[in-house]
Amino acid sequence: MAAESLFNRPACVQVRCQGCEERRLNVRVNIELLSISNPVHKKDLAVRLTDDTDPFFLYNLVISEEDFQSLKCQQGLLVDFSAFPQKFIDLLQQCIQEQNKDIPRFLLQLVSSAPVLDHTPVSLNVVETNPFKHLTHLSLKFLPGNDAEIKKFLASCLKCLKEDKMMLEEKLRKTEENLSRQLSYTQQNLSEKSRELDKLKNEWTSYTTALTNKHTQELTNEKERALQAQAQYQQQHEQQKKELENLHQKSIQQLQNRLSELEVINKDLTERRYKGDSTVRELKAKLSGIEDECQRTKQEVLSLRRENTTLDAECHEKEKLINQLQTRVAVLEQEIKDKDQLVIRTKEVLDATQEQKVILEESTEKKQSHIEKLETTIKSLSAELLKANEIIKKLQGDLKTLMSKLKLKNTVTIQQEKLLAEKEERLQKEQRELQEAGQSLRVKEQEVCKLQEQLETTIQKLEESKQLLKTNENVITWLNKQLNEIQMAKKLEPSAPTHGAVRSVLSPHGLPDRPSFPSPGINHPLSPLYAFQNLGEPAHNRTVSSQYPVPKVQCNTQLSKMNPCSSVQTVAAASSHPANKENGDNLGLESKYFKKKDDSIPLRGLSQNTLNSEYLKPYLATKAQPSPKAAVTPASAYFPG
Repeated sequence: MAAESLFNRPACVQVRCQGCEERRLNVRVNIELLSISNPVHKKDLAVRLTDDTDPFFLYNLVISEEDFQSLKCQQGLLVDFSAFPQKFIDLLQQCIQEQNKDIPRFLLQLVSSAPVLDHTPVSLNVVETNPFKHLTHLSLKFLPGNDAEIKKFLASCLKCLKEDKMMLEEKLRKTEENLSRQLSYTQQNLSEKSRELDKLKNEWTSYTTALTNKHTQELTNEKERALQAQAQYQQQHEQQKKELENLHQKSIQQLQNRLSELEVINKDLTERRYKGDSTVRELKAKLSGIEDECQRTKQEVLSLRRENTTLDAECHEKEKLINQLQTRVAVLEQEIKDKDQLVIRTKEVLDATQEQKVILEESTEKKQSHIEKLETTIKSLSAELLKANEIIKKLQGDLKTLMSKLKLKNTVTIQQEKLLAEKEERLQKEQRELQEAGQSLRVKEQEVCKLQEQLETTIQKLEESKQLLKTNENVITWLNKQLNEIQMAKKLEPSAPTHGAVRSVLSPHGLPDRPSFPSPGINHPLSPLYAFQNLGEPAHNRTVSSQYPVPKVQCNTQLSKMNPCSSVQTVAAASSHPANKENGDNLGLESKYFKKKDDSIPLRGLSQNTLNSEYLKPYLATKAQPSPKAAVTPASAYFPG
């Protein structure tokens, strides 16, 4: 006999008993098509009503083709036996759809002639409500299940529960094995990555400490030199100021005497006197400017001679430094490639761990739902056991009248009690196993949380290492730019004379190019301090100050032959730098150090090369220190005024 399940769903049913109020009950309707081929092939329709909360609630109905013909005649059905199951299922689905409404159109009614639904036949009616009356589309009579049918039903329920339990146990075992493997693999990866990160940290700390020590020593040396130079320049400035004041006072006295004599003698030449006064004033200004220029040219000639001797030595030193920097750039590029590979591997491991985490969460949710189902089944089984005890008591009262069947029933009851005891023990074991599984799941959730925290820490460390790699890349790009500029400058420069000769650069009109300040008064030539306004360095530069290109010193030789009191102008290329990315501040010289004072005399005797090579070392050394409060020596410390 083969059974084909057609419908198995719970439905809300109105229960009507004689002398009782109507009540609602959730009943599971199971429709099966039974095909019997022995001795004659025929089909029967089996309908079963059960309650999930009450295991002893069981009503059965078996309709054969012959029974269906009588039912068709009684209720006026227009459907054959082959189409009847589908039509009956359609009516049930309409009732299930309408059951949550306040006034449903289709209803399922369970009508009993007895006051209580207790081993009495019941009729199931499919009713359609109209504003006029209730129309019953179908009425089926069900018989209550006897003891054998109830036992068979309970045995099938227990069998299903056991199969579900076995499936759950296998799933739990597989998930535990997978989780243990994944945990061991992730722990090994994390330990390896933590070791690599510790090694990188130690290397960077040793490198930074060496750089800081080196730059602090250079700072102290350069500060001492700057203080000495400042004292010398202050003395020279005071002497020059005194000499100029004396000359100015003498010239004023001479002019006043001459004016008094001209007023007494030349009364008629008042107009010429005004013209003479204007010419005298112009000549005074020219004389003062020419005297200043003469002194400056003398100082510049001396400084240029000294610079030409030091330029050759500095060129050799800088070529050596360029070679060292090229080797260092190659080493840094190799390190960056290795670190990029490490970052890619860590990303792949993170993606794998996130996917495993999602899979674990889904498996835990499924297990929790299975556990809830098992708990509900256990509760239903306990209720069934209580009702079974009541039935046993009733049977013992009936045994007094049925002495002939007493022995058989006693043996049956003893076997049932043994089975019940075994079921209770199994249920207790299942509850314990469920508790243990829940505890193991909690432990694994805690382990997953710990792994997530470890992954977050590793991600933070990786981001820090990425930032360090970015800074290294910026250093390398800046060094490449500087090396390219030095090479281009060498290619563009003509061959320099050996005996300290000075190259001359002339403007198109034969005069030296000279930038002028917008301030009123005398237009002074450009001081070497003007080159420092845009001088800077990238924040990630932690190398020696010799990375700056050698500036050109240009002089006008033709002008010096024609006019010995004219000035020699030095033009230096100053490089601008971006803002410090790590410290967030601009470490260039502030604009207040470049404000022109009225009583200041620009010092044109210093070359741009000496400023870059000797006096800028403390400024460049401060770039390597990480703190934004690094001491930067302003330009006023070297050149007052």
